[in-house]
Amino acid sequence: MKNKKQKGILAVFLLCVCFFISGCITRIEKEQKRKDLEYILIDQEHLPEEMTEVLGQLKKKAFHFVYSDQGKTYLAEGYGACPTTGYTIEVKKLYETEHAVCLNTSLMGPATGEETKEITTFPYIVVEISETEKEVMFD
Repeated sequence: MKNKKQKGILAVFLLCVCFFISGCITRIEKEQKRKDLEYILIDQEHLPEEMTEVLGQLKKKAFHFVYSDQGKTYLAEGYGACPTTGYTIEVKKLYETEHAVCLNTSLMGPATGEETKEITTFPYIVVEISETEKEVMFD
């Protein structure tokens, strides 16, 4: 009896492992990069008014935000409070998969020797792309 029970548990375990592995492979295949996306970096003066208001509220903490208006989609990513001036954000990757748009950015501190001021800043970046209905993934 004990041996049958152990074999049953082992069989269920192996089925679960096979299911998990096949699920991962399917997800990777579905989410492969299709193409890089063209984008424009948008400064605060050129943002839609509604978006400016929301960003003003969100910027004190790290955030991700997507906003669509008049045929354009805006992807915003903020890094929260930084202790000095001189921080910049770089777009590392922006691409499309079958089901999503993926944005990867990086926060870079002040350059060595750069003159900074000891004031709290809230760096964020806004990227404009053509309007999309796809899910946006921030990485």
